[in-house]
Amino acid sequence: MIGLILMSVCVLQSSADLPNQTPNTSVQSLSENKSLEDTGRITLDEPVAEMVAFVEEAVTYARDNKKEDVLAEFSNRNGSFFRGNLYIYAYDFDGITIAHPLQTELIGKSRLEELDAGNEYFIRNLRDTALNGSGFVVFHYVNPAHNNSVEKKLGFVKAVDNTWWLGSGIYGENVTLPKEVLSHTTC
Repeated sequence: MIGLILMSVCVLQSSADLPNQTPNTSVQSLSENKSLEDTGRITLDEPVAEMVAFVEEAVTYARDNKKEDVLAEFSNRNGSFFRGNLYIYAYDFDGITIAHPLQTELIGKSRLEELDAGNEYFIRNLRDTALNGSGFVVFHYVNPAHNNSVEKKLGFVKAVDNTWWLGSGIYGENVTLPKEVLSHTTC
């Protein structure tokens, strides 16, 4: 089952059994080995499904390889996890950027107190979603493909383990939480 936590942004979270993590009691969970589409209840639009699959592929890669090599690959703009408009970013659960191919100057910096253009703690919201396993967050961020103009962004995040998480996102004024997810919520 899928649930939402309502803040000023909509956040969809699914819980994984992460060691030493207390699941948010207002969120119903998916098992760790189930993606949103694997539940049979959610059918995602093509760009959203592509983003989710991309993040899930990156998480598998992260779990199967040496962390130092993985972070270097995620930070490489010419690497295998930078595809068209999609790229992977990585954070630890303290909100410190540990990989980012477009904003390498942020690596090593905490962003938990950073506000998006909508005045929301977007990294905190993404982190909180990853703490519960995986899920979506809608926020407003600069789009490097459009001269760094501020645009609405749908992010999907997933925990690698209980120390760090990965995400990606798609931009567009019409991006929202997937309609099938919204039908299960009041957001």
